[in-house]
Amino acid sequence: MGNAATITSVPSQADVAARVEAILGPMSLADKIGQLVQIGGADFMPGPKPEDVIRGGGAGSVLWLNDTKKFNELQKIAVEESPSKIPLLFALDVIHGYRTIFPVPLAMAASWDPDTAEQAQAVAAKEARAAGLHWTFGPMLDIARDVRWGRIVEGAGEDPVLGAAMAAAQVRGFQGPYPGAPDHVIACAKHFAGYGAADGGRDYDPVFLPEAQLRNVYFPPFKAAVDAGVGTFMSAYMDLNNVPAAGNPWLLREVLRGEWGFRGFVISDAFAVGNLVIQHFARDNRDAAFRALSAGLDMDMASGAYLENLAGLVEDGTLDEAIIDAAVRPVLTLKVQMGLFEHPYVDEDLLDQVVALPEHRDASRQAAQRSMVLLRNEGGLLPLSKDLKHVAVIGPVADSMEATEGSWMVFGHQPAAVTVLEGIRAKLPDARVDYAPGPEIRRDYPSFFEDFEPGKKKPAQTPEAAEAAFQTAVETAQGADLVIMVLGETDLMAGEAASRGSIDLPGRQEELLKTVVALGKPVVLVLLNGRPLSINWAAEHVPAILEAWEPGTEGGHAVADILFGDANPGGKLPVTFPRSGGHAPLYYARTLTHQPEDHFMYRSRYWDSPTTPLYPFGFGLSYTTFEIGNLKLSASQMKVGESLTVTADVTNTGSVAGDEVVQLYIHQRFGSDSRPMRELKGFERVPLQPGETKTVTFELGPDQLTYWSSSLGQWVQDAAPFDVWVGSDSQATLHAEFEVVA
Repeated sequence: MGNAATITSVPSQADVAARVEAILGPMSLADKIGQLVQIGGADFMPGPKPEDVIRGGGAGSVLWLNDTKKFNELQKIAVEESPSKIPLLFALDVIHGYRTIFPVPLAMAASWDPDTAEQAQAVAAKEARAAGLHWTFGPMLDIARDVRWGRIVEGAGEDPVLGAAMAAAQVRGFQGPYPGAPDHVIACAKHFAGYGAADGGRDYDPVFLPEAQLRNVYFPPFKAAVDAGVGTFMSAYMDLNNVPAAGNPWLLREVLRGEWGFRGFVISDAFAVGNLVIQHFARDNRDAAFRALSAGLDMDMASGAYLENLAGLVEDGTLDEAIIDAAVRPVLTLKVQMGLFEHPYVDEDLLDQVVALPEHRDASRQAAQRSMVLLRNEGGLLPLSKDLKHVAVIGPVADSMEATEGSWMVFGHQPAAVTVLEGIRAKLPDARVDYAPGPEIRRDYPSFFEDFEPGKKKPAQTPEAAEAAFQTAVETAQGADLVIMVLGETDLMAGEAASRGSIDLPGRQEELLKTVVALGKPVVLVLLNGRPLSINWAAEHVPAILEAWEPGTEGGHAVADILFGDANPGGKLPVTFPRSGGHAPLYYARTLTHQPEDHFMYRSRYWDSPTTPLYPFGFGLSYTTFEIGNLKLSASQMKVGESLTVTADVTNTGSVAGDEVVQLYIHQRFGSDSRPMRELKGFERVPLQPGETKTVTFELGPDQLTYWSSSLGQWVQDAAPFDVWVGSDSQATLHAEFEVVA
């Protein structure tokens, strides 16, 4: 069978548009509506069989299916038996890998290396396309400043500049140089917009954000995706300022299409069109279909509201068929660009060849190494010696493939990760490496994803069994020369419907950690988790702490590479680590109140705990040391609309090669609005040999200094004095200043 990867020429926009009109012209109203309908292909979906819906022309796309042979079977029905003969788009959530799993997106952002993110998503796209998929529901671009929110794991953290850089990189990785590029898939920027600011960090809850916050903080990653050529957008689930995002014309028509010039199509999140009724926004499914499509939402994901109601809305004159035509055009455009009319089928033997490529595993391992953040290394305990004779690996996620690969696997994925335990044993083939998991950890309220994954549901450990596991873990640690504690969260403790009220280590993990540390052995803590955790005790009492996140297929090898010095950690935190979940949202780019926290009246915003971060945004240590100095500005004054350059030298002052992420922050001292204490405006990850010095250059101009003003209701660049800091995290002290004049 043919494959779209055989395309050798790229049609012009004019040729694509002409072909789309030629396809659209003879289509019936029913044919057009079918192109705006996405149906579920999984057996668990209620309702008619997908084969019957496709045969009747009622679907333009299929999701919740991951079966290459079935893709071809359904495609054959579409192109040979449906009235329109138009091929299907097959879509799936390929978030951080298809078969070769990469670090979760929050971890990838911790690399502060867009090139690594681009490479990872290019591998994911190559494997997904070989499987027969055309379209991924990624990247997720929601800024998240409340670490309790479960889906923080899917994004790039709290900062719009870092988030925008990662957004563009992932779009390039998924889509390649143009939509329809061989070995690539169409990307989908989600969830537009503000989803990460849900009340209390509770997934799906309402969001209330002023326009200035949306434009200055939450929109930039989405705008970067548009500028990078992203093919599709997904609306968010929740109410945004009392208007559901799936029916929000300001978001979907005025901003996305009107201001930004987006030319692709918008799909709802799952069932979100029908959910407009549940949200008390629409009267019924008919009203929901009308309001969503009128607002600019082109494709209905699985709710059935479009398929059941759009024809009636046109026939009674409520809806102009021209609106349906406008929604269908970008859907057909992508199908033409993907080459589906010439090559609707996938080679069923291709996937096994592609996933066997050794460079995919190599890329996963390198990405995991680059994403890990060294939080603490007192006394230089790390890197460890490979001459160790007896090591204990303790913790409930130490030998978990699921926790290693992390949340949001592709539908039907079978875990195949190298666990941390396996990675350490491979690194120490001649040593004795004992293992004990300790008591199990589990959610108080199970995840609904367990209903779709055979084997996920297991009976809870009895208190007696948990106590026995605790004692066995302590005894195992007692007999070793060094203990590596691997603690954190399971894969279903972060992600969709996985918000938490607390960010403490789940279960008895901290109790176990304290007991093991009390044995007097050297202890290293490795964290596997999808969000920042409250590790206050560990931050004072455990000498070495490595934040490994959920590192992917090669995660265990990558952890061992870092622990034993075959790779030098260079990652930095993409999100602030608060001391408590009750402190969230806590982020660095805040405005200053009338009384700073260091004022004698306000030592902390809470009387029972300090509100300073446990670890600040941008923080991360290395096995070497760096010095950043010689900060220079090309001018001390410039006019509105002009630019200046900022340079600084970074030197590796240690004895081993390593990477430093040089970060540029600014503060505008006054203006049309109050301005944040600090804002990231540039960064660069710099590799350095011992003794080597490099100069890093940043630009500051209108793109960096303009902001949306609440008081003026427009974009503004003020004439004002500015502070500049360059350093290794958001608390950098190397300082200069300049002034913008009218």
